[in-house]
Amino acid sequence: MSNLLVTDIGCLVTNERSIDGTPLGIIHDAAFSVTDGKISWVGSRSEVKVSEHKNVVSAKGKTVIPGFVDSHNHLVFAGDRAAEFSARMQGQPYAAGGINYTVEQTRSASDEELRANVAALVAEGLTSGTTTVEIKSGYGLSVADELRSLEIAREFTEETTFLGAHVVPTEFKSAPEDYVAMVCGPMLEAVAPLAKWIDVFCDRGAFTPAQTRQILKAGIAKGLLPRLHANQLEPGEGIKVGVELGAASVDHISHFDDSDIAALANSKTVATFLPGAEFSTRSEYPDARPMFAAGINVAIASDCNPGTSYTTNLPLMIALAVREMFFTPEQALWSATKGGALALRRKDVGHLSVGAKADFSILSSTSYLHLAYRPGVNLIEQVWRNGNQIS
Repeated sequence: MSNLLVTDIGCLVTNERSIDGTPLGIIHDAAFSVTDGKISWVGSRSEVKVSEHKNVVSAKGKTVIPGFVDSHNHLVFAGDRAAEFSARMQGQPYAAGGINYTVEQTRSASDEELRANVAALVAEGLTSGTTTVEIKSGYGLSVADELRSLEIAREFTEETTFLGAHVVPTEFKSAPEDYVAMVCGPMLEAVAPLAKWIDVFCDRGAFTPAQTRQILKAGIAKGLLPRLHANQLEPGEGIKVGVELGAASVDHISHFDDSDIAALANSKTVATFLPGAEFSTRSEYPDARPMFAAGINVAIASDCNPGTSYTTNLPLMIALAVREMFFTPEQALWSATKGGALALRRKDVGHLSVGAKADFSILSSTSYLHLAYRPGVNLIEQVWRNGNQIS
């Protein structure tokens, strides 16, 4: 006997290609059962025997989708940069230097303040359907502050990322190589037990390709898995460096060419787009169509941070990806669920097939198309994680 039966589902998005031959694996008039927090059966509502289930939930003909997997976030910080946003909206160009303002605010904040802010942002993401979240450090940029950032992040997710190489902090501006040495040495030594991933901002005003290789290789030697901020501000080597070192994902990728596409197409690295950054910096949106045409796995994430994408809302990212980056609605939904899971190398989330975690949302509409069709409207009626309703 299962713990839960969800039935009367008008449209079930499983992300199991074999079910209907499409990436979304849609089943109409569907049902599924949950046992011990995992999907134990999926099929047609007509096959269901309600008496065999302890708890029965009716979706009332509405759509059920996998929980969103938000694979790129900077949630451990204090303060905000609303004034910086306002200046950009009046024509000031974006540069990476604003990060150091948040570093100052974060260093002066208490653990309790940082923890409360992370808790609020994670809860906010849950209300819009995010059931798996990655959290980076990167606003401490000292051994002690990167350590406490990751200690706090670990309270909320197992997907923690060491981003000591976010930018070079103010006190090392005249000696950036000394900072790189600290990141690769005492900082990495302190934080490695708390992080699953290591990340570097490889771009103008941050870290060079050579520095990026040095830092990622040091992290890999410590057992951390690589991922990468790449090609946000200008074309560069970032995407190729990520592929070269086996990064799970290269993120932002606002600038890419045919050689970058070829590198990704011959790798297992996921291309992660972050449309909130383009939205919040008034930058040109990249066209994702060449990535899909090349068969590259693509993800969408919110990039929640106080400077360039202060949102946890993945439905908004879906709408922006469809409107501005030329995703189809189907590609965008897949990228925010299964694509995000691939970017975290997770097989247990991002889909609703037998054996997966029972992380899902019931929409208030009868079609997943409304996620892009009705931007800014909260269509997430219920959120479930591990077979328990949490929102």
